[in-house]
Amino acid sequence: MSVTLHTSLGDIKIELHCDLVPKTCKNFLALCASGYYDGTIFHRNIAKFMVQGGDPTGTGKGGKSIYGKYFEDEISNILKHSGRGVVSMANRGPNTNGSQFFILYGKQKHLDNVNTIFGKVIHGMQTLDAMERVPVGKKDRPLHAIEIKSVTIHANPIAEKEELES
Repeated sequence: MSVTLHTSLGDIKIELHCDLVPKTCKNFLALCASGYYDGTIFHRNIAKFMVQGGDPTGTGKGGKSIYGKYFEDEISNILKHSGRGVVSMANRGPNTNGSQFFILYGKQKHLDNVNTIFGKVIHGMQTLDAMERVPVGKKDRPLHAIEIKSVTIHANPIAEKEELES
């Protein structure tokens, strides 16, 4: 139930909450498995807030889910934007999840019940620290590209379960 994002600044291992938000995790894992995120950049970086990526256009305006353009929120009362390393879906409002996601640099309670949390960083906090230090320009765009070079899936319980059921 984890993946490693191999970035230009180092690795970030993320544990996924497949039991609590299965549709969101299925989307993320399928996009990872297809190479969708390979070569994409983190296009928005706000110190003390978050770093955002997952848009293949690199503009912050693109990306789609495996379900079509968007899919509905999966808000869990158990999961909170409680601190550094929380991984959540970026959206344009209710039920507009696609491929974009963000990783928190700190607690952001105002995002609870607004964005779907689907994971947490369990290794690579030093990489997250390095990302936060990257200088930014207009629209919080990093001046030096922070690239997702590739993704390793360590376990995909959703795919394994679907394989057993077929």
